[in-house]
Amino acid sequence: MIVDLRSDTVTKPTPGMLDAMMHAEVGDDVFGEDPSIKKLENKCAHLLEMEAAVFCPSGTMTNQIGINVLTRPFDEVICYKGAHIYKYEGGGLAGNSHVSVRLLSGDRGRLSVEEIAANINSTDSHYPVTSVVALENTVVREAGSYYTLDQIKSVSEFSRPKGLKLHLDGARFFNALVETGDRSQDYGRFFDTVSICLSKGLGSPVGSVLVCKKELEPKVRRMRKAFGGGMRQSGFLAAAAIYALDHHVTRLKEDHVRAKELSKVLMKQSYVKSMMPVDTNIIIFELAPGVTTEKFLAKIGEHQIKALAFSQTEIRLVTHLDFDDRMLEKATDVFKRLSI
Repeated sequence: MIVDLRSDTVTKPTPGMLDAMMHAEVGDDVFGEDPSIKKLENKCAHLLEMEAAVFCPSGTMTNQIGINVLTRPFDEVICYKGAHIYKYEGGGLAGNSHVSVRLLSGDRGRLSVEEIAANINSTDSHYPVTSVVALENTVVREAGSYYTLDQIKSVSEFSRPKGLKLHLDGARFFNALVETGDRSQDYGRFFDTVSICLSKGLGSPVGSVLVCKKELEPKVRRMRKAFGGGMRQSGFLAAAAIYALDHHVTRLKEDHVRAKELSKVLMKQSYVKSMMPVDTNIIIFELAPGVTTEKFLAKIGEHQIKALAFSQTEIRLVTHLDFDDRMLEKATDVFKRLSI
């Protein structure tokens, strides 16, 4: 039995999801004629009580389009120093939108009003124009830490009077909601653009949706075309995403419980030096001196367990739809007996 904990992107469609895909009604989405895509986009817009939504192949694309439509070249984006839009999207902010970034530390990646206020540029022509505050929920580089709605509200209510736009990288948006109990419908009014990934914890095979204000939709669709994201009979993918939104949101809590169980075992092992708090479905721990990531991954690989080196000294594990209690039992047993 292979236990793959590298990411929650490794999931396979469930039987119910496959059935939904097989019976999807499709058309040419570039012509605006795919009914399943329209249904998904309307559903996502309603979930956030925003006016429009656009389906794209990936979360990287929805993030990059979101920043692009909110900025002009030579603007500056405020974000966490480990934000996915900056650290893991191939330099896209510079290449796609010609913007610079102001990198903040945050509290485990969560930006505060005080930190944002101290990093807004003056109107002096020597400086780029601060135009966007970009938040990430949950924060992947900080082991799935999350914002509460009150924290989001405070950032938005401070930023808007300053003329700043707001983008949310909601790659694991619903992981945050199942922990806070906040309603998705309460989020839309605080952002101009929101990226929701459907292929991580929700288990869809492909896709993300950029939810936005109505006036931004034409530019979002134009940039999707320019970025190569226009797809034809993509309703098969939309059907999977709709199924995931209908059936896989509340069960995310199971992933969080299993992640916490794994973390409790790992924290007791001599080969683990320290561990970030485990808030949702991501575990990040630092290996003890003398234990390399290569050695650790090779050792667990002997037991058909896969993980990810997250830095030269850190390992990341992510629980997900395809990691069940049998796999949890196997992983905990291996971690307890592992000798490095």
